[in-house]
Amino acid sequence: MVEIIKGLQDVIALETHISYIDGENGILRYRGIDINDLVNLPYDSVSYLLLKGSLPDVTELATFSKKLKDERVINENLIQAIRTCNFNIEAMDALRTVVSHMSHCDPDLNDNSHDANIRKSTKLISRFPTIVASFSRIKNGYEPLMPDTNLSHGANFLYMLNGEKPEKTVTEIMEKDFILIAEHELNASTFSTRITASTLSDLYSAIISGLGTLKGPLHGGARMAVMNMLDEVDSSDDAEQYVMDLIENHQKIMGFGHRVYKTYDPRSNIYKGLAKKLAEEKSDTTLYEIAERIENTVIRELVEKRNKPIYPNADFYSGVIYKYLGLHPKLATSVFAIGRVSGWIAHCLEQYSDNKLIRPRARSV
Repeated sequence: MVEIIKGLQDVIALETHISYIDGENGILRYRGIDINDLVNLPYDSVSYLLLKGSLPDVTELATFSKKLKDERVINENLIQAIRTCNFNIEAMDALRTVVSHMSHCDPDLNDNSHDANIRKSTKLISRFPTIVASFSRIKNGYEPLMPDTNLSHGANFLYMLNGEKPEKTVTEIMEKDFILIAEHELNASTFSTRITASTLSDLYSAIISGLGTLKGPLHGGARMAVMNMLDEVDSSDDAEQYVMDLIENHQKIMGFGHRVYKTYDPRSNIYKGLAKKLAEEKSDTTLYEIAERIENTVIRELVEKRNKPIYPNADFYSGVIYKYLGLHPKLATSVFAIGRVSGWIAHCLEQYSDNKLIRPRARSV
């Protein structure tokens, strides 16, 4: 009899050079570099690191950033595809549809050579923010904006979303958010992209697999659920009872617990500091105080009293940040995808470079 591991929990399925997680000690590294160091870099540098294996020098970064900025514009066909979307959907659904449509216009679609995949990678990383921002603007009755090539990845997204250039702190936090979610080893969506890539299907198809997987509420969709949860709590005084009711009714507390981390998710610590900074910058700490009270109650009731390693994950305080940034909950998962696409692509490139079809077995019962 072979032991069956439900959900493949802790099963080592492959080797990777892209990232490293130590769930017991709360360590996350991209290409050997700690997340606490990476978060202080531009997103373009981290994207380059993931795709190419090392941090860029000044010249390499300038060249890479220019390529990304030059590819931000989407053509009228893609704008029309966005206009055909049902605007009651999440932005994630629109992103998935438009990326599929985008593939139809790419002459490299079925060319799986490394050079062709790098060209496709540049388009995907550059255009995810444009697609999400354009969907949001059209949905809200505005015309989409042209990208601003003078702005960073995060600043340009916020500009295209809101129609005004963001302040320094907001830009900094958006960039850091993209970095913190850019890569996370064999999470569900990354594994799904590798499965698709292992069939030697095209890069667009692999990324669309990732988008579909990320949408789930037990993965990237948890960020939207956190934002909706925070709307249900009126004050920090109500937060404790809210958590106690969830625990008593055996309901999941969104934004807490992780399949890998048995201690604090290192990204959560960074997100918490950024949430506090943004709250103080806006002179409105109410939402942050509610979140902190929720966290303290969960830690007391589940970690300290019941010895369950249920700490805040990356979705919890990032959900607080998104609310301070004024992002609609239906945008949350697609904004996650904007950051994560670089990691997905890195894994697809690694899969293509040393491929074996991923095909596990099931035991018939």
